[in-house]
Amino acid sequence: MQGLIDTTMREAGFGAFVEHPEGLPARRKAAVKSSIIRAIPVPLTSSGSQQTSTSTLARKLRLTDYFTLGWGTMVGVGWLVIMDDWLQRGGALGALLGFLIGGAVLLPIGWVYGRLVVAMPDAAGEIAYTSAVFPRGVSFATGWMMTLAYFIVCPWEAVAVGRIAGYILPGLDSMELYRIAGRPVYLPHVVIGLGLTALLTVLNYRGIRLSATFQNWTSFGTLGLFFIFVGLGVSRGSPANFPPLFTHAPLVSILLVIQIVPYFMTGFESVGKAAEEASADFRAGGFFRAIWMAIFVGTLFYACIVAAVAFVAPWHGLLGEKFMTAVAFQQAVGARWIVNIILAAALLSLFKCFNGNFVAASRLLFALGRRGMVDSRVGTVHTRHQTPSTAVLWIGAAAAICMLLGDAILVPITEVGSVACAVGWSATCAAYLALGATGKVRLSMTQYCVAAFGLLVGVVMALMKIVPFVPGHFSLYEWIALGVWILIGAAAATMRGQRVHQESVIAKQFGETR
Repeated sequence: MQGLIDTTMREAGFGAFVEHPEGLPARRKAAVKSSIIRAIPVPLTSSGSQQTSTSTLARKLRLTDYFTLGWGTMVGVGWLVIMDDWLQRGGALGALLGFLIGGAVLLPIGWVYGRLVVAMPDAAGEIAYTSAVFPRGVSFATGWMMTLAYFIVCPWEAVAVGRIAGYILPGLDSMELYRIAGRPVYLPHVVIGLGLTALLTVLNYRGIRLSATFQNWTSFGTLGLFFIFVGLGVSRGSPANFPPLFTHAPLVSILLVIQIVPYFMTGFESVGKAAEEASADFRAGGFFRAIWMAIFVGTLFYACIVAAVAFVAPWHGLLGEKFMTAVAFQQAVGARWIVNIILAAALLSLFKCFNGNFVAASRLLFALGRRGMVDSRVGTVHTRHQTPSTAVLWIGAAAAICMLLGDAILVPITEVGSVACAVGWSATCAAYLALGATGKVRLSMTQYCVAAFGLLVGVVMALMKIVPFVPGHFSLYEWIALGVWILIGAAAATMRGQRVHQESVIAKQFGETR
């Protein structure tokens, strides 16, 4: 255990605590080691002995797997399904700058995550980081909000796959079941969405290696098709298609896009949720590289697709079109075949994004259960597949239920997801700063400023959505969605507390009887 602690601290950049302990106060050295120990999961049986490997998560992931998890979780099908919303918010240049600026300001947050994941390779992620310095309630609230940030993408993608299928085969837009907020919910869409949800639930139930292989193929397949259709479309475009550059005043246009960047850039930090599942020969520094690669590639992807759509066709005349991205490229090329390439890329992207967020959400729920913050039964590991099987089943079932809300959930989900992840990012940066302030981590002035800037970015991104006088703030539907999630979390925590109390009473009575 001592060797593991020293290696982890050294690779996290805390080598001074290992190499020169004589120059450090004993209490500070002990505090750092205590934080690392608390973050390295060593599950115990009820008798207190360490469990066997079959009771821990399987260790099978490599650097490529972590990159495709981070980037794949980040990029879904928003670039196809709601491109009109992005351009309507900011205009061609406003949307482009919004994603570039939004991605750039996330680099300090990515840096903080990289440092903490290396130091604390725990599936709990933000829960582990905050628990090192903050009260248990703060850790639970942070973990619960980040679970929302990942989970909420799952029904989004389950609904989106039905919309894409309906675009490919218009006959699927039939057999209306009901309407929500004026938007119809079709039976074929529901069947397709439930089928995909069931497939990914089975994949993640049976093993992380199976899930990672699926993630790799869909991620690189998406990138390959992206380069093909963008290259073909741009060759037919013109700069004359770009205007209007902004749909509002320039600053307001950029701000309206930056507001939704957290939702569409959430995913790079999912690397940490699978940190316990790294292969035996994986070097901890790979976590840091995977996170930064995901941010860079994700930012460039969004910037390129926005620029390409605005370049290939007069985008302002296409607002309101279903799948505006596909329509723009079809107009530029003058043929339907390029739409088929775009839809194939979108389906692969949807699969990987759904799968990546499913992995992250199930690991966080698993970690909440393992730490006793919700029902401990969701913190169990399947003895054969070495997966958080109960948490996987819960996420799959909840996603299936939520997707029944249909298209009406798409925009509100985007807004609520932005706030949820901004809260998690802020808490993580605050925890890192607190570790430095308490002497558990030595921070240089530059490192302190980077982390402080990351905290500022997270707080501002959250406030942009909840402060009433800021353009693009929460509407009633978003507040309802956020409130429902908070109430569910409060109920889960309360029920867990009552169960623990009942168990302690029973144990006490049993002891008195004996």
